[in-house]
Amino acid sequence: MANSAGSRKRAKQATKRRAHNTGLRSMVRTAVKKVIAQIESKDYEGATAAFAVAQPALDKMARKGILSANKAARTKARLSVKIKALQA
Repeated sequence: MANSAGSRKRAKQATKRRAHNTGLRSMVRTAVKKVIAQIESKDYEGATAAFAVAQPALDKMARKGILSANKAARTKARLSVKIKALQA
């Protein structure tokens, strides 16, 4: 438990920040799931449009440190490969 005033404040800030980051992470996961849903339904146009929304969201979360840069890049690469396979 936080004892000093400073540590109480930091604990409060951490709780607030954690709640905010959880919402952002959830938003990105939802965007990725929408792309996957379009891929599974074999809809190339829809998958491309959904990917165009998910890609900047992944980049932004990587920039903010919500996701690691490597995870964002890996996710984008895997989705991109699946979308290109639909076109062929």
